Amino acid sequence: MGETSRRNLPDRADVQARAAVLLEALPYIRQFAGATVVVKYGGAAMTNPELKASFARDIALLKFVGMNPVVVHGGGPDISAYSDRLGLDVNFVDGLRVTDEPTMELVKMVLIGKINKEIVAQLQVAGAKAAGLSGDDGALIRARRATSDSGDLGFVGEVERIDPEILEALGDFVPVVASVGVDAQGQSYNINADTVAGALAAALRARRVIFLTDVEGVYHDFDDKDSLIAKCALPDIEALMATGTVDKGMIPKLEAVRTAIRGGVEAAQVVDGRVPHSVIMELFTEQGLGTMVTAE
Repeated sequence: MGETSRRNLPDRADVQARAAVLLEALPYIRQFAGATVVVKYGGAAMTNPELKASFARDIALLKFVGMNPVVVHGGGPDISAYSDRLGLDVNFVDGLRVTDEPTMELVKMVLIGKINKEIVAQLQVAGAKAAGLSGDDGALIRARRATSDSGDLGFVGEVERIDPEILEALGDFVPVVASVGVDAQGQSYNINADTVAGALAAALRARRVIFLTDVEGVYHDFDDKDSLIAKCALPDIEALMATGTVDKGMIPKLEAVRTAIRGGVEAAQVVDGRVPHSVIMELFTEQGLGTMVTAE
């Protein structure tokens, strides 16, 4: 008689806990089936290897359960690092990178040629088909030159309009969009990735837009970590911005939240990207992770 083998059975309590997680996610998976979700990818989630893999699996899962995720990214730290390596000046005005012609060339090389393709590769390792794009592709992001009373920004841009036709044609692919736009004359512009995500979510009439960041969410008072806002309406955010107490790094995200909500997006979520699987935890659990903003 041949030898028999026994499978090591998992702990029953562990199995029940896992089943509870899946059951909690089920109504949310059903709710978001067929929905478009725009995710602005940035911060620690873009630099830590474990978080990069976690993010890719989250996006792949969204695609597998019938959602339509769209990833938007920037890459400021990498641009600064390569600027230093090449001896290019790094200057900021009102928190925006002053982008002269050599810096604009570098921005395109780093965002489109390096970071974008790395994200595409990560998603494909996770099992999702992905396609890398920038604003030039299919006239996706039409830009205009941004201005500031504090000085010349160079080739820093604002979103003039979004033409999502190329995204709608990608079908089974997850679009990965670098935050570079182009004007009618073919000049490229460096655009804040939060700004692009908000405008893209509005143009696509996305169900949700998620901004990954390196804090837990939006605070009433940034210095008081007990003042985290779990859920609020857009007028509350606008009132908070008017007080001037919002952390400067959060302002572009909140302006993008406003663009998205005013453009018809159901909810915008500011989420701590330092937490593994933060995207699916925010979308598929009752408690969520960060701050959810709705119209009312």
